[in-house]
Amino acid sequence: MARLYERASLFEMGHHALRTLRQLLSADEIVQLAIRLGLLGLLILWTFLIIRPFVPVLTWSAVLAVAFYPVFAWLAKRLGGRPRTASTVLTLVTLGIVIGPAAWLGLSAVEGIKDLAGQIGTGDLVLQAAPERIRSWPLVGPQLYELWNQAYTNIRAVLREVAPYLKPLAGMMLSFAGNTGIGMLQFLLSVFVAGFLLPYGPQLVAALRGFLARIVPGQSEHFLELAGATIRAVSQGVIGVAIVQALLAGIGFKLAAIPGAGLLAIIVLLLSIVQIGAAIVLFPVTIWIWMDKDVTVALLLTIYLVVVGLLDNVLKPLVMGRGLTTPTLVILVGVIGGTLAHGIIGLFIGPIILSVAWELAAAWIRLDRTEDPGVELKLG
Repeated sequence: MARLYERASLFEMGHHALRTLRQLLSADEIVQLAIRLGLLGLLILWTFLIIRPFVPVLTWSAVLAVAFYPVFAWLAKRLGGRPRTASTVLTLVTLGIVIGPAAWLGLSAVEGIKDLAGQIGTGDLVLQAAPERIRSWPLVGPQLYELWNQAYTNIRAVLREVAPYLKPLAGMMLSFAGNTGIGMLQFLLSVFVAGFLLPYGPQLVAALRGFLARIVPGQSEHFLELAGATIRAVSQGVIGVAIVQALLAGIGFKLAAIPGAGLLAIIVLLLSIVQIGAAIVLFPVTIWIWMDKDVTVALLLTIYLVVVGLLDNVLKPLVMGRGLTTPTLVILVGVIGGTLAHGIIGLFIGPIILSVAWELAAAWIRLDRTEDPGVELKLG
């Protein structure tokens, strides 16, 4: 209640100040003030319209700079305190990853998306009937063969019925695949900008601290540390682990000559980001490998995919500085909303930005409750 009374008194003070201002200002001064505020608003709007195309790139650059800063600081120290050299080395390594395996995975996924979109658009989705060799499997072979064929027949019938309604989805998939080239250029530009920002990390942090001090005085340091910790936790422990897992899974899919290997790797990436796990994809792929390959090759690929599937359980505790408290639903909404708003680069910045907003809002609410003794009394 004390908090409510304080806010009511602040509102009355503001209303009184506004009334006093109206009394002091003449009509001409009011017009001049309105013109100045209008010009300032126009300038702010115009500036936003100019930089709006670069907002995803700048945001992802800032995320990369925050995520890589511990590695950058360690590398700069090992190089004798030369931050520019460390930034150059780190940028070249990151570019090698983006241009190399990430580009290969992305192009392979684009081909898979285009093929799937073409099949959806024509209403002729290609499904695989049960291989004859399943019949010879002991115990479960004949039953599995009959079950597979029944499911194959029923799914084909259903797909023929719903194919006309899936055509808009095909258009969306083709549009997403067409924007992949722009997304790759945005990634490359983001890496360059992040490399430029790294040597100026302390100055940028100081500027941001001063900005936050004007908005949340007394809590600017806490919010700044919380935002940095959240960015590193999500970018390294969620996005980074998911990218590594998807790349390794894509390599395994390619070695197994699985159709649509790139598309399956992208699905692994999405499932890993939203914390569902890659087992949904890896398990049926493993079954397919045992049906298509000889025993030795199937065993080696199975061991490799099992290691890939368990990789997140090993890497996350190593790279996450703190436990991730952001709900999975927030990350999922960030993935979907970021992709719809900014394309492929939004797939990565969406969950990070939304997670930071969630953590800061939760910290603000906790702070507000601890400052209000009436709320503390009710909670106790």
